[in-house]
Amino acid sequence: MARDADSTNPKRKGKRRRNRKPIRRGLRRPFEWLGIFLGMLVLANLSHRLLFALCDFMSAVMFFFDRKGRALALDNLRIILGEKRAPAVSAAPPARSENIIIRRSYRNMARTIGHVFWTSRRAMKRAGSVAAFSSRCLQVLAGNKPLVTVSAHLGCWEVLSQLVHLQGRRMISVAKDIGTPAMTELLMKSRKAIGQEIVHANGAFRPLYEGLRDGADVGLLVDQVVKPEDGGVWVEFFGRPVPVSVAPAFLAAKTHAPIVVAWSRPLKDGTYRCEYVNLYPWQKGTDIWRRTQDCICDLERVIRRHPSCWVLNYRYFRKTPNEKEARQLAERIEKYRRSCPS
Repeated sequence: MARDADSTNPKRKGKRRRNRKPIRRGLRRPFEWLGIFLGMLVLANLSHRLLFALCDFMSAVMFFFDRKGRALALDNLRIILGEKRAPAVSAAPPARSENIIIRRSYRNMARTIGHVFWTSRRAMKRAGSVAAFSSRCLQVLAGNKPLVTVSAHLGCWEVLSQLVHLQGRRMISVAKDIGTPAMTELLMKSRKAIGQEIVHANGAFRPLYEGLRDGADVGLLVDQVVKPEDGGVWVEFFGRPVPVSVAPAFLAAKTHAPIVVAWSRPLKDGTYRCEYVNLYPWQKGTDIWRRTQDCICDLERVIRRHPSCWVLNYRYFRKTPNEKEARQLAERIEKYRRSCPS
């Protein structure tokens, strides 16, 4: 009876899952190293057409074997689409249209990762040959320096910062740990190949702040879970509470730099066009939370129109606010909606 009780205890289940994480990471690490070295040796030497063909094949393999990832992607997609489903219906298998979107999301993610390795050689020539800014983006760049560029894991998110650097501007981006420190450094080296600066997420504020003060642009992806104790704030994202970083709004407030929301749109011919979404000039007394919610709302609108371009198999909605945080968010959202023109 004691064993049965323990097996149904959610706290004990959670503890067992945490204890298994280091084991799974240890088993996965050799494959991660293999993937990185193959990427640097193989993908970097392919033509763009062959690169996409190989990435598309790998994404099909991942889609087939990643059962948990597919289920998570389906849940996220249904949240994006705003479907009100009963519990029994929400667990239903994906419709054909949903499967197509999820497959394309896997393909987009594989192509973006492949692009990182592909541009580790002849980076400036290659990045410039497959991507370009829209005319509106070029106007914003020409009229604003420095800029805090805000985007998401949407389209080919690496292209945006690469193109900024190709405009002759200094660009600083942020990287999180991936596997071991040595593995993270290896990937950062590939991303730095074009000349942009990459700083580690831990302790990133000071170099980002100093870079903006020196005239450098900063590129940040905000569709990641950042706990409040780590500098995050609760916002509403697709009608759900999600804690995200306030770094873009905070840096803009401190340095008086404008915020531009943009993304790189995949085109049918395999190239990318970086498109303007919104611009927020610095204003005295700007509310940090409100500006963060503004950026999230901008990205939400793009993702609703192009869900297959977003990384769907990420646990965006895994955190839940406590009672005080939920009440504060509800009050902020009510005030935010009242003040919005639309």
